[in-house]
Amino acid sequence: MAKSGRVQVKLRSTESHYMYVTTKNPRTMPQRMEKLKYDPHVRRHVLFKESK
Repeated sequence: MAKSGRVQVKLRSTESHYMYVTTKNPRTMPQRMEKLKYDPHVRRHVLFKESK
């Protein structure tokens, strides 16, 4: 059976220290991921950036 090729990445908030963990396919998305998601510490949607 083949491996999926997906890797786990951490998305850290730009406004606090909150973090999400998700997966991505590095072949189709080699650049760092950025998403607008909800941050419960500041209680609003903020930008989350991929960190190592």
